[in-house]
Amino acid sequence: MSDSYVLAIDCGTQSIRAIMFDKKGNLVGKVKQAFNPYNSPKPGWAEQDTDIYWNNLTRVCLGLKEAYPDKWNDIIGVSLTTQRDTCVCIDKEGSVLRPAILWLDQRKVDKCKPLSAIDNFVFSSIGMKDQVKKFRSHFKANWIKENQPEIWDKTHKYLLLSGFLTYKLTGNMVDSISSQIGHIPFDYKKKAWAKPKDFKSKIFTIEREKLPELIPAGEMLGRITKEASLATGIEEGLPLISAGSDKGCETLGTGCFNEKQGSISLGSTATIQTTTNKYFEPTRFLPPYPSVIPNYYNPEIEIFRGYWMISWFKNEFALKETQEAKEMNILPEKLLNQRLKEIPPGSHGLMLQPYWGAELKMPEAKGSIIGFGDVHTRIHVYRSIIEGINYALREGIEKIEKKSGVEMEKILISGGGSQSDAICQITADMLNRPVHRVQTYETSGLGAAIAGFVGLNVYDTFENAVKEMVHYKDVFQPNKENVEIYSKLYNRVYKKMYSSLRKIYKEIREITNYPS
Repeated sequence: MSDSYVLAIDCGTQSIRAIMFDKKGNLVGKVKQAFNPYNSPKPGWAEQDTDIYWNNLTRVCLGLKEAYPDKWNDIIGVSLTTQRDTCVCIDKEGSVLRPAILWLDQRKVDKCKPLSAIDNFVFSSIGMKDQVKKFRSHFKANWIKENQPEIWDKTHKYLLLSGFLTYKLTGNMVDSISSQIGHIPFDYKKKAWAKPKDFKSKIFTIEREKLPELIPAGEMLGRITKEASLATGIEEGLPLISAGSDKGCETLGTGCFNEKQGSISLGSTATIQTTTNKYFEPTRFLPPYPSVIPNYYNPEIEIFRGYWMISWFKNEFALKETQEAKEMNILPEKLLNQRLKEIPPGSHGLMLQPYWGAELKMPEAKGSIIGFGDVHTRIHVYRSIIEGINYALREGIEKIEKKSGVEMEKILISGGGSQSDAICQITADMLNRPVHRVQTYETSGLGAAIAGFVGLNVYDTFENAVKEMVHYKDVFQPNKENVEIYSKLYNRVYKKMYSSLRKIYKEIREITNYPS
């Protein structure tokens, strides 16, 4: 058992990884494959051929087997974590009926089926009418029903990406409870499909028979089939253990177990989560998501397109650094992060508010950068992006603390941005809390592996598994002088930006119809 491994498969928006972890949380082998995140047949659409996910999954697994043949034979189980809110329609034979629609997709339904007068009255009376309208108009299944009714009629199961890949690996149309995050009729409090009379079933109208069976994290979803074994190299019959969504697995992989800890993910979408056994909504009508830990929740505040802005900046403004990095044989992000030290805290007054996507409560919101002067360079802009995301995360922490009644004492950090010491230190200074970094930035895979070892009875509880598998290797303490600068900018400038610009945003929206 000392030489046994769990294979964690982590499928994100832009890449997929096959990672082997041992029972002490050591990453003993990894193969990563990047791919184009999505196609846009029309402006605002985000679709992906599901073969991209499956073919790249087989590629990374076979690559890992080739690179680590001895260790590969000691894999005792598999776990899976994926991006959230990406849907796949399959028929009774298991064939995919159309490309997957991603969480980034912005298409809207033209004509939703009208709600009953009673439902309209109820939603209006609780101040939820506008939110319900938006949820329904962005409901992917509604769009398919309206525009591709023949596809919906043939749909046997409406699966999230996690459920689709589970089916490809095991032949079972099932999914993890802890992966159910998206525009679906899911009761987040009870962690089950919503009852027919539940308001979530009235908003997200999917026939119950089209939804998969749900399995708790740490239990078996099925066993690797002969077909999947031939395609991936994974031994036939190995168990696939239920884990959870990428963000939920990241939170588990950082060791976040209670409200005194906050788990920050610096990924394509930046998030702040905590873990609690209490159900509370950090933002009204937006539920806490199911934790990988049974009977727990992960309240979350999301910064839409968070560290996607780094890619945007790199592509649009950092040609010089990209070329230099190529000559130095390093990633452009590494060079950019080294240059962060050239700019003082607060970026000489350059302030960014990262409302890069229409907010649920602020539909007219747009991203803003204010405070430009002749001293500012593109590296100032780069640092202001990092700082802007952290201001928004600080705002999210305050919302969660207000609802939980518990102060977050420390931050546990993960995601691509966490690889940078400079970004970790900026985060500690801006949030005025120590920032802890674990032994690997592959925390989503680590969280999935933890669920795998619990499901295989190597550990009897998630808590014991975390104690053995999560290790903090770096701690970044806040710098008192920088904390003072950031606190003043946050309280006296950042928190006033939206209210000061709101009327202007509305004028922009009215004139340009963006965001619509």
